[in-house]
Amino acid sequence: MVAALIADIVASRGLPDRASAQRTLEATLVTVAEAAPASERPLLPTVGDELQGVYPDLPAALVTTMLLQLALPEGIELRFGIGLGTIEDIPSVRGALSEGEAWWAARTAIDRVEQLARRAAPSARTLVATAETAPLEMHELVRVANSGLLARDRAVAQLSPRTRRILYRRWLGDTQKEIARAEGVVQSAVSQALATADGGALIEGLRALTGSRD
Repeated sequence: MVAALIADIVASRGLPDRASAQRTLEATLVTVAEAAPASERPLLPTVGDELQGVYPDLPAALVTTMLLQLALPEGIELRFGIGLGTIEDIPSVRGALSEGEAWWAARTAIDRVEQLARRAAPSARTLVATAETAPLEMHELVRVANSGLLARDRAVAQLSPRTRRILYRRWLGDTQKEIARAEGVVQSAVSQALATADGGALIEGLRALTGSRD
């Protein structure tokens, strides 16, 4: 079982400079890939505003999606659908085509999160799905994950752009003093931002997913 990830740019047609936004997004993908768990296939642009990647498990995909939410600058947002299951490569004149239940589930997930964001949960950006024929325990995992993701996305949505940058730098291991210097603020402002945003809880959540205690 793998975690197939489909992402798209939220409201891409409304971006004032789509080409510039794409360049910024692709640069962010590179930096986040260095900080996130290794992928089986890196998250890369495919067609239009869509991206696709494959991760070895759900925790790796979840860490990547959160780091991208923190690292992307104001004005550029991604929406994510994660599908759990199997994939296979189909031979083609254009090279191997990746297909399978994990991709179908990822498509279902991203469609659902888009619908959810339009109605009950405007801050929703990430959902997980699996095949209808998947074992019961897999469906239980999906339900638990989606419950946590709705809360996580809500928490991230309330962060200011600066606080997101601060949290991302903390995940990279920067000290508060180093972050303050980079942001052009005093260290107490960094500490206050982390405390006010419950930044410690978000970082601990990432550590729980990666198994890191540092």
